[in-house]
Amino acid sequence: MKLIKFTFLISALALTSLANAELNWDTALTGAHRSEGNAARNAARHPKETLQFFGLTPGMTVMEVAPGGGWYTEVLAVLLRDQGTYLAAHGTPNGGAYTRRSLGGFLRKLGENNDVYGDVVVTELQPPAALVPAEPGTVDLAVAFRNVHSWMRADQVETYFSAIFDAVKPGGVFGLVQHRAKPGTPLDVMRKTAYVTEEQVIEYAELAGFELDARSEINANSRDTKDYPGGVWTLPPSLSGDEADREKYLAIGESDRMTLRFRKPNS
Repeated sequence: MKLIKFTFLISALALTSLANAELNWDTALTGAHRSEGNAARNAARHPKETLQFFGLTPGMTVMEVAPGGGWYTEVLAVLLRDQGTYLAAHGTPNGGAYTRRSLGGFLRKLGENNDVYGDVVVTELQPPAALVPAEPGTVDLAVAFRNVHSWMRADQVETYFSAIFDAVKPGGVFGLVQHRAKPGTPLDVMRKTAYVTEEQVIEYAELAGFELDARSEINANSRDTKDYPGGVWTLPPSLSGDEADREKYLAIGESDRMTLRFRKPNS
């Protein structure tokens, strides 16, 4: 009985400590570990406001889906170090040449700065081969940034949403940011341009079992006309359009993006 009480006391103290902990936003956003180019995009990507909207708090298990080169990894790894768990659900090493290059670069980034990224847990999510990025029902907060169009192009979008739903615990949250298309945009145009309608994203999420909890305009950009022949990649940071129009696209800035918070029902 004494052992049980002592264990309970230790657990209670740990929970109290986490509840009183503060996230280290200054280092996460502007620390020396951040590449100059990535830190410069804080003003366009609003990481603090976005993660706060999703409900990030110390002690959480957070899973980022498709972290790519690790832009948000630079932020989340610092915020959750010693006060939470960060799962980076990347592609599988057997998922093709592009995924191998992307995953290889990501792992190299982690390995070159173990003081910052030593606690990052790398898992796999790339249908149809890798479908379990976390122990089912253990993730407090799953996040995905500008990935839905890629999942649509791979004809795996429903499978991704389903896998994320399974990983999130009952009552947990899935936070999503995506380039936003004009209402009524056809599916084939969404795939081509990377702009997806809010209605379509919500449909995918609800089909998987999530409920829409809230929307935010944190990442909105009213200057984005969304009518570029080269799709979203015409705008910064890609700037793949005509060099003669570079200043025009720089003035527009990064894409107009939806920011949605979904919740997994408790039962």
